[in-house]
Amino acid sequence: MSKIRKVVIPAAGFGTRFLPQTKAMPKEMLPIVDKPVIQYVVEEAVNSGIKDIIIVTGYVKRAIEDHFDTPSAELIKNLEAGGKQKLLEEVKKISEMANFIYIRQKGMYGNGTPVLSAEPAIEDEMFAVMWGDEFIYSDPPRLSQMIKVHEKYGGAVISAVRIKNKEDLKRYGIAKVEKVEGNVYKIEKIIEKPEPDEAPSDFATHGAYVLPPEIFNILKNQKPGKNNEISLPEAIDELIKTGYPVFACEIENGTYYDTGNKIEYMKTVVEFALRHPDINGEFRKFLKSLDL
Repeated sequence: MSKIRKVVIPAAGFGTRFLPQTKAMPKEMLPIVDKPVIQYVVEEAVNSGIKDIIIVTGYVKRAIEDHFDTPSAELIKNLEAGGKQKLLEEVKKISEMANFIYIRQKGMYGNGTPVLSAEPAIEDEMFAVMWGDEFIYSDPPRLSQMIKVHEKYGGAVISAVRIKNKEDLKRYGIAKVEKVEGNVYKIEKIIEKPEPDEAPSDFATHGAYVLPPEIFNILKNQKPGKNNEISLPEAIDELIKTGYPVFACEIENGTYYDTGNKIEYMKTVVEFALRHPDINGEFRKFLKSLDL
């Protein structure tokens, strides 16, 4: 199997669910205690062996580029003067994690558009896609689990999580699957945001993908669907129809964090604060002191 060296991270959305906060700041830069959401995504990719991080950006997304850039001379001088060497090494490490490539999104609205925008940087390689406003915290990393599935079975791979609340099925792309072995399933069809009684399973296939370059031609020829959007799940469904094998990898030892909506974002911040070595004790005491 071809080695997966590149990941595309779409980060061009308007973040309307977090307005007015996201009027001038990307939603991907919302902090989880002291790191932005997108850094967790990038770290997962790097820990899975990815070398090239392709971030597809849009209007008011410059903060993302600045975050992964080399720290300014002023910041370095300030940290050195304050004797904050550990913090200085931490911020330097951010820019050294990988090779960062930035592409401006062009074309119609929809989650397939940023993937298509990245084609010039991918060319004819297999590649990964991970959304910039959600992540799965797992050991080993989600993407590394998916890459192992690709290395064993070939084809495309989508991360999968089971949806416990039946009513939540309509929020995701739900797959009709056939078990292969262990945590690996072959996908027969993906139904985008089905009504709960019409869902073919409780498997939500979303969040991370290992895809072949053939997906680009499908996206180019796709007719705009609901809300005049170009849809990645629809393109993957077309890929399945051509006979190309697409597998679901049920992520093991993982927790899904959907930081793209307010309530789930707040839950994530609280959970990570309770783990943070610098503040977990004091923060836990604060929570216990609240009159709830």
